[in-house]
Formats: sequence, C-alpha cells, structure tokens
Amino acid sequence: MANLLLLLAEKPRLYLPVWSDEILAETGRTQVGKLGWEDRLADRFQSQLRSQFPESMVIDYEYRVVDCGNDPKDRHVLACAIHCRAELVLTFNLRDFKEEALAAWRIKAVHPQDYLLTLFELEPLLVMNQLGAISQKRGMLVEDHLIDLGRFLPSFASRLLDELES
Repeated sequence: MANLLLLLAEKPRLYLPVWSDEILAETGRTQVGKLGWEDRLADRFQSQLRSQFPESMVIDYEYRVVDCGNDPKDRHVLACAIHCRAELVLTFNLRDFKEEALAAWRIKAVHPQDYLLTLFELEPLLVMNQLGAISQKRGMLVEDHLIDLGRFLPSFASRLLDELES
C-alpha cells in the first residue's frame, strides 16, 4: 500500500504527501517494532523518502501542538497538518483523529483505503498502471497483488478486481 501511495505522489503527482521528522521517526519505529523490518531497511526507506520528496518535509510546526484537541500522542501529526494547511490526515488510526478535533482546521481524517478509492475515481488509468508496475516488479499478477492488498484494503481491492473483470 505504501508503495502505491508513494508512486501516486511522484510526478505527475495526484497529491503531495507531507510529514515531519517526528512522523518519520514514528513510521520507522512501527516498521521495525511492529512490522519486523530490519533497522537498515527502515533507515533506507526514510532516506529514500527524504531524498525523493524533499518538498514533503514540514518544519517549525511544533507551536501548533497546544492548539490540537485530538489524542495527545498524535497531536504532532495534526499540528503538522495545520501548519502546512493540509486538507486531510491519512491514517489507519481514525479513532485518534475525531471529527470535532479537526473541524476547526477544515481537516479530515481519511483511511488509506478511502483515499486510494478517491484517487482511483480521479485517475483510474494512473492508479492501475502504478499497481501494474508494482506487481510486475514483484513478479506477480495484478490480481494476486490486489488479493494481498485486500487484507488491509478490502474495499479498494474488491473495487479494482471488479474493474479488471469488467
């Protein structure tokens, strides 16, 4: 899923991702601690993000943390989004980004599955081409890759599988 989102952020980009050092550090801890990545792989991922998307790095947002009313452990994420005037926070963890905490900033918390479905509706050929590129690199059929994605993104995978069948 991250591969697809990042490919869709490359030119011609469908969106510009934003993050901070703190968000990237949290991502690295998750990759190593929960997903079982080796440290060097997580470090390489971080390095690639920084070099491929230098415009995505947000700095000097910390003053906004005190203005945030979402879950305390994720206030840095909302502060980053507020500072750079993002329209949404992309997260699997919707419960820590309640609508009432985001509304004043005109920011929405969106599940990656829903965002990918929106991107597919906007640019179906680009999404399918990028999925095809990922599948080919992994030596698998697009359908098999979508079945794998279905474990985490069932509606997205189902929608694209239906599209392939029609």
